[in-house]
Amino acid sequence: MKMLAAVLYEQGGQFVFEEVDLAEPKENEVLVKVVAVGVCHTDEGGRQWMIEPPVVLGHEGSGIVERVGAGVKNFQPGDHVVITVASCGTCNYCTKGMPFACPHMGALNIGGKMQDGTSRISKNGKEIKNFFGQSTFAQYAVVNATSLVKVDKTVDIAMLGPLGCGFQTGAGTVLGCLKAGPEDSLVIFGCGSLGLTGVMAAKIAGCKHIIAVGGTPDKLKLALELGATHTINRKEVADVPAEVTRICGRGASLAFETTGAPAMFTIALASLGALGKVALCGVGNKFTFDPMDLIIGSKTIVGSNEGNLSYHTFIPQMVEYYKQGKFPFDKLIKYYDFKDIEQAFQDSHKGLTVKPVLRLP
Repeated sequence: MKMLAAVLYEQGGQFVFEEVDLAEPKENEVLVKVVAVGVCHTDEGGRQWMIEPPVVLGHEGSGIVERVGAGVKNFQPGDHVVITVASCGTCNYCTKGMPFACPHMGALNIGGKMQDGTSRISKNGKEIKNFFGQSTFAQYAVVNATSLVKVDKTVDIAMLGPLGCGFQTGAGTVLGCLKAGPEDSLVIFGCGSLGLTGVMAAKIAGCKHIIAVGGTPDKLKLALELGATHTINRKEVADVPAEVTRICGRGASLAFETTGAPAMFTIALASLGALGKVALCGVGNKFTFDPMDLIIGSKTIVGSNEGNLSYHTFIPQMVEYYKQGKFPFDKLIKYYDFKDIEQAFQDSHKGLTVKPVLRLP
C-alpha cells in the first residue's frame, strides 16, 4: 500500500515528505493506522547518529488496528493501541514479563530491520530502514504484535503514544526501577518529559520529598503543579547537593538523572545519602566517576530501560492513573500537524515544548 512518510535520507538532515510503499503484515504482525506520534529525544538521536539513513523514524506511535496478520490472536481491527519498544517476545526475559531486558532489543530497535531481517517500508523497490520496530513518522505502521498494547477506547488515542516510551520511562523509573515509596526522598534532575512524569509518579508513590532540579523557571513551576514538594534552579544554586541535604535533613535516598549530562550525574551521585540509589536513563554522553563515591555510603547506580517494567501491564496502568486524575500527562503535550515536524523538533530542542505530538493526516 502507499502512504505518506517523513523520510530521513542523511544524518542530521531535513525530513522529506513523500509517498512510500508499505508491505502487508506478515505472521504475528499488525497493520496500524497511526493517529499520532510523540517526538522524543531518541528520535533526535536517530536523526543525528543512532542509525544510518534512509530511515523512517518515530517510536511513540498510537493508533487503530487496521488489519492483522496470520497468528495474531489478541488484536482485531478497531482496537486502540499504543506501540512500544520492540522486543523478541520469546526469550527468557520476554516470557517472564521483562521485555526491557531482551537481549535482542538493540538489533530490533536501532538495527533498521524487523524480526525477519527485512523492513516493510520501501521506495521504488529500495528498502527504507525501520526504527524501533514501528517507524511511526508515517500514516501507517506494520508492527509485531509483541510491541502493541491495547488501551481504553474512552481515552483520546492521540495523546497516548508517549506512554510507549518517554512517559513510560519517566514514571516507570520511579515506580518500577527505583520502587519509590512514602519513606523516600527523591531528587529528579531534568524537567523534560522524563523528569516531569517522574514527578507525577513520585506523587503517586507518596514520596515525602520530591525535589525537581532544572534550569528553566517555567518548568520548575510546572513541576510544583505536578507534585514536586521543592524545586532547585541549578543556575542559581551553587551547591545543589548541599541544598538537597538542607531540604531532606540528609542526602536523598533516591535520585533520577534524566539529562544524560556528565556534570548532572556527578551532582546526582553527590546528592545521595548513605545506601542511596541513582537511576540513569539519559543517553548520548559518556562519563566517569570515582568508585569511592559509591563505596563510601554504599551507593548504587542502576540503569533504567523503559522503567524496567512490563510494558503490557504498565501502559494500561498509566492510562488508569490518568483517568483517576493522578497522572495528568496531557499537561506536557502540545500538538503539531505532521507537516510541522521540523518545528516540533526545534521547539523540543529549545525547551519550548515538553512533549510535541504529531497528528497524522
